[in-house]
Amino acid sequence: MPVAQTMQAVPLLHRRHPDSIFAWQGGKAISAQRFLTDVLSLAEKLPANPYVLNLCADRYRFAVVFSAAMLRGQISLLPPNHTPDLINRLKQCYHGLYCVTDGANGPAALQTIIYPDLSGINLPKSAMPEIPASQVAAIVFTSGSTGDPMPNEKTWGAISRSVTVEAMRLGIFDRGDLTLLGTVPAQHMYGFESTVLIAMQGGVRLHAAKPFFPADISESLQEIPGPRALVTTPVHLRALITNKTALPKLELIVCATAPLSRELAVQAEELFGSPLQEIYGFTEAGQIASRRTAITDEWHTLEGLALHQKGETAYVSGGHVVGELPLNDITELHSETTFLLHGRTADLINIAGKRTSLASLNHQLNSIEGVKDGVFFMPEEKAGETSRLTAFVVAAELSGSEILSALRQRMDAIFLPRPLHIVDTLPRNSTGKLTRDSLEKLFQQCNKGQIK
Repeated sequence: MPVAQTMQAVPLLHRRHPDSIFAWQGGKAISAQRFLTDVLSLAEKLPANPYVLNLCADRYRFAVVFSAAMLRGQISLLPPNHTPDLINRLKQCYHGLYCVTDGANGPAALQTIIYPDLSGINLPKSAMPEIPASQVAAIVFTSGSTGDPMPNEKTWGAISRSVTVEAMRLGIFDRGDLTLLGTVPAQHMYGFESTVLIAMQGGVRLHAAKPFFPADISESLQEIPGPRALVTTPVHLRALITNKTALPKLELIVCATAPLSRELAVQAEELFGSPLQEIYGFTEAGQIASRRTAITDEWHTLEGLALHQKGETAYVSGGHVVGELPLNDITELHSETTFLLHGRTADLINIAGKRTSLASLNHQLNSIEGVKDGVFFMPEEKAGETSRLTAFVVAAELSGSEILSALRQRMDAIFLPRPLHIVDTLPRNSTGKLTRDSLEKLFQQCNKGQIK
């Protein structure tokens, strides 16, 4: 049984020889001992504050900061975005919150530590630190349907078990020669679990890079002198396939963040000669199931998890899930461990690995002074085309650029509407609701007057 469930404390790294490779960074191998030295050294430099915002773009540095914070008993906050508005709210709710970044500077509202150069520090070999399984290691936030992200505490034991069973399901547990390259940020729940934590607890290697464009993905994979796996999203997969990007041999592709079509999964497996496993989960529970999308529509829950139905809602419990949690999707149960998904609920959207709700976006839009009425809309995706998030706004005294500027202060830039249409009125029905059909018609009528 996975260590995180059976022990009161869980080692920082799962069964690592000090000289074994833990990560690759800029083409250079980093040993488990070097990682531990960096973690212990940084832990001494961190302020004695209870909460940390880890904005390191380099995945290895993110892992070092996360681990050093845990050793100090600090909790890492993983919000859905880093807008000034949300940072200010987090600062008010989590007193003592500070930031660590490997960029030039951090949020103006927070005390910021720039990731230091630790390369010249060498420490005697020491025993691998153990973290209490019950210790809260991170707080991960949902987008929130009212505009307020909801916090979810993640204990070290629970997230360790989660990625252990993931590694077992993927057939890579204790594959010390396998390196995982991720195209999603470590701050995202999927990236946090499937590129950082899985390296720490699943016995595989971490790649520090976060490539975005197809050529960069190929170049980063080429740096790895051994077996490789790609942890990615449908958006990145589509770009790789469209560009017919040449990749070195992959042993595995892992995909998540948005529903993946059978057609895209088949194309990916044929082009890259590797099996593709899709992960399903949500912030409150983390990952809960997987499937080989190219050959089946049926999802299988991870070890220890079970589903049950209450009315029209399916719930998951057991394993690393605390209590029982509802699935935010239309679900058809075949058994307590197998199910089909019939699409996301209409209010939830995923863009490039980040998830939010239309209700949350609408809340932010309508909170702008001068906006009389407003709504976000996601058009139907057509074959070979990528849908763009759109907004319709009633605001006679504001320009499109002013509205976009205000939205940038309230939400992640990836959710900014493209295009944004200023209209005289929204087609609300007699009960004040906006139907999808009415918005689709408005979308077609406004196409020629889009504001970029």
